[in-house]
Amino acid sequence: MNYAIVKTGGKQYKVEEGVKLAVEKLDAEIGQEVIFDEVLLISKGDKTSVGTPTVSGATVAAKVIAQKRAPKILVFKRRPKKGYKKLQGHRQYLTEVSITKINAN
Repeated sequence: MNYAIVKTGGKQYKVEEGVKLAVEKLDAEIGQEVIFDEVLLISKGDKTSVGTPTVSGATVAAKVIAQKRAPKILVFKRRPKKGYKKLQGHRQYLTEVSITKINAN
């Protein structure tokens, strides 16, 4: 099983070729290819390469499928006996990508 661990948007994702995932918003058009160069780990069969902090020369290529938004979350703040209430909503922007190739040099 070939996989890699990639860092993007302050988060880490375990990716394999052909897998679709939603990451923090990327500045790319639908259908455009993006390259993730912060690869923290690559595993191909029995061989595993761990980066310090990244694996040098390793990249992961992905194709942008959609630009979308996550479901709404509600943030409610309240102070007891003070009459203070505040309701706030938030929807995060996401980019859905499909992993096309894992390159390990």
